[in-house]
Formats: sequence, structure tokens, C-alpha cells
Amino acid sequence: MTGFGRGTATSGTRKVTIDLKSLNSKQLDLTARVPAVYRECELEARALVASMLTRGKVEMTASYESLGCEGCMKINEAVVKAYKEQIEKMSRELGVTPPADWMPMLLRLPDSMHNEQESSGEEDANAFLEAVRLAAASLMEYRCAEGRKLYDFFIEKIANIGNLLEEITPMEQERVPKIKCKLEEQLSRLTSIEYDAGRLEQELIFYIEKLDVTEEKTRLRTHLNYFLETMGTPEEAAPQQGQGKKLGFIAQEMGREINTLGSKSNHAGMQKIVVRMKDELEQIKEQVLNVL
Repeated sequence: MTGFGRGTATSGTRKVTIDLKSLNSKQLDLTARVPAVYRECELEARALVASMLTRGKVEMTASYESLGCEGCMKINEAVVKAYKEQIEKMSRELGVTPPADWMPMLLRLPDSMHNEQESSGEEDANAFLEAVRLAAASLMEYRCAEGRKLYDFFIEKIANIGNLLEEITPMEQERVPKIKCKLEEQLSRLTSIEYDAGRLEQELIFYIEKLDVTEEKTRLRTHLNYFLETMGTPEEAAPQQGQGKKLGFIAQEMGREINTLGSKSNHAGMQKIVVRMKDELEQIKEQVLNVL
């Protein structure tokens, strides 16, 4: 969802530039800084941005420059006089010496200057909205380019987790006999305690079955495939929106299965693999926040 876009359009009297900057957000959060001359177009501009950008904390900044308007800037005499009178009154009340050079200070005050062509006509409004549309389209292109990079990143990370999952199989095959042998060795030391060998065998089988991770491996593999299926191909994924939350939910389910693998492993080698899986998954979760 992060990105930047710029759009520029011209009318007969002005050149307007729109900058859009987007950060991650669960919904669309748009803030706009629009010159007063285009204030009447702000609501329409917001609606246009909302129709093109589904999510993100978006900041829109608008600026313009006049074209061929030499001499159109005029001093707002009434405003300047009012400023001067107020400053002189405050100077007397506060006992402060008034400025020696009035004009530079007065002309820097708000609304001291005005443009005779400040009114925004239909042509200027259309140019403003066109610049907004172009900026949003540019931002979407930026997002799509980032999306293609993310697609390759996710493919790599999902493949890494799948490869690590395959490394568990040989460890799992040697784990159960070792656990059984260790338990029998410990029980052999209890020479002074009588126990039912048949019942003991049942309890050993029950305990070993609880350590079986076949279901967790199967579910994790299913989640990996579902993640890839949800992304689709780069051509399908680029224009689609609304998949980011779904990918986030799938990543959460993957995390649950990996955690269960770790708690059931009872094997140093398998636990190391689980840690590496968690590292790969955390990188996926961080980048899923950038997916719409």
C-alpha cells in the first residue's frame, strides 16, 4: 500500500500539480491540503481518490502556478490598512515601538495580496480533477510495481517453508524409536516397582501418538498451497485488491501449525527447523501488511 504518485494538468490560466503519498492503513484515510482557489473541488477530488485507492493512509497535496498572468497580483488595500491599524493599536497598549519599515512586514501577512484571477472556472476545476486522477493512477502503477516484487518475495518464502517442512520427515522417523527406547530405559531402572506390562504398552502407544505431527504437517502444507492459490499469477494478482487481509489470515493459520510442530517435536533438530520456519513466516507477515 505504500507509494507515491504525481499528476500535472493545465488550463488556460494555471498549471496544477497533485502529489499523493500512501502508507499502510486498514482502511482509506485521506488527508488533503488544497489551496483555497480549489476548495470547492475538494469533495469531488476526495471521491475520485477513494474510487481508485481502496486502502492506505493517503496524503494529498495540491499546488498551482499561474500561466501568463503578469500583473494579476494586487495589494488588498483594505486588509493591509486593517493590519496596520491593529498593529499600531497594540503597540500603544503594550508600549512597544512600531516597526520602522511597514511594507515588507504587512505584505507578508495572510491575504495582503490577492490574485484577480483567483476564481476557479470550470476549465480550472477540470484540470484540477484531471491532475488528481493522474496522480492516483501514478500511485497505482507504483503499487503494482511493488506488488510484483512482493509476489516474488512471497513465492521464495513459501518455498523455503515447504523445503524446511520436508527436512522434518527423516528426523520424525528416527524420533519415535529414540523416545520409546529412552522411556523403556528409564522404566528398567525402577526395579522395585511392579507394573502391568500390557497397560504400560498402551500408555506408551498413547504418548507416542500424541507426539505424532502428521496432521500438523498436512495442514501446514495445505495452508502453503492455499497462500499461493490466493495470490494467483502475477498477471492475475496485480490488478486485484482485497486479498491482503485474506493472506494475513492464512499466515496466522500457518503460524499455529508451526507452533504446534515445535511443541510436539521433542527433538533438537526439529526445533531448530521450527525456529527457521518462524523466521520465514515473520518476514511474510511483515510484508503482507503492504498487500491490498
